[in-house]
Amino acid sequence: MDFELSDEQKDIQRAAREFAQGEFDKDLAMELEREHTFPKSIWQKACKLGFVGIHFPEAYGGQGLGILENALLVEEFCRQDSGIGVALTLTDFSSEVILRFGTEEQKQKYLPPVTMGEAISAGAYTEPDHGSDITRLSTTAIKDRQEFVINGTKTFITNGTLANHFVILCQTDPEADPPHRGMSTIVVERGTPGFEATELGDKMGIRMTSTAELSLSEVHVPVENLIGQENRGFYHVLEFFDESRIEIAAQALGIAQGAFDRALAYAKERRQFGRRIADFQATQHKLADMYTMLETARLLTYKAAWNYDQGRIDPQLTSMAKLYAGRVSVEVADEAIQILGGYGYITEYEVERFYRDARIMEIYEGTREIQKNTIASTLVGKPK
Repeated sequence: MDFELSDEQKDIQRAAREFAQGEFDKDLAMELEREHTFPKSIWQKACKLGFVGIHFPEAYGGQGLGILENALLVEEFCRQDSGIGVALTLTDFSSEVILRFGTEEQKQKYLPPVTMGEAISAGAYTEPDHGSDITRLSTTAIKDRQEFVINGTKTFITNGTLANHFVILCQTDPEADPPHRGMSTIVVERGTPGFEATELGDKMGIRMTSTAELSLSEVHVPVENLIGQENRGFYHVLEFFDESRIEIAAQALGIAQGAFDRALAYAKERRQFGRRIADFQATQHKLADMYTMLETARLLTYKAAWNYDQGRIDPQLTSMAKLYAGRVSVEVADEAIQILGGYGYITEYEVERFYRDARIMEIYEGTREIQKNTIASTLVGKPK
């Protein structure tokens, strides 16, 4: 058992860190945060240097690396700045569905633009009436000769007003019992008649990303836009979640590390009662607890990523990584605010923004309760 990163992995980690330190300007981040603006120029630079989609094959503009290498990159980006890091690392969201299950024509059409900074992708799974329960959908895609006609509404869609194309989970067999056996994944491009994306409005965190509601009314797409097998979309999405939850765990890990970095630096500099606050045992215990949680989350996240790269699908492991890393990001950011005291509550000192961005880590890509359901179902078995 070897817990050491390879030289190549260390190089990737170092390159991501140097890029983030050079490009993620603090004043710019605060401006983007206030204006709810996507960091487009930084994203295009990141794509030019090969940081987006590094886990895609070289044939589609990637570097042919693994999920672990991508997790290392995501962690470093979010460590430097939670808002910019999250925004950049989500620009290829759901492209993996096309990569894993799409036709060669679909891969050539949709993947290179994402890695080259010419397009952003999105996945549309959640619905207003069903929330976390994607075993039931109201969005339908009815086949009419050589087309699918899609009607429905999707909500909480990351990149909703930014994306150029969307992977949408639809009910293609209304008679399927249970319903999830009649679902399919279909690509819908922005600009298709009947398709509309509307920003949901102000939100607590990740303000540099778009979170939108999608409306699809008599949207016609060719049958060639079907990804994978018809009526197997639910299973395609579940396998994608096993991969994407590792990325969210890496986001959470990076945010936690970034908050810790700032708290530790402040504790070493701030003096009270004639001493550094880092010299008080109460502060030391906080830092010790934070660092222990960080290292535990890192081990779990890296193990989940490594396991996926071995070709093994393990929903329990990926759910544990996301569940724990998400909780750690919130707790570490919360303690960072406490260490900074009143300054921690001020946006200028960053940790309050890290806390707000951390909070979504326990909600999107499956709430912590959904992760616990997945973990428990493996332990005790599913109900008959």
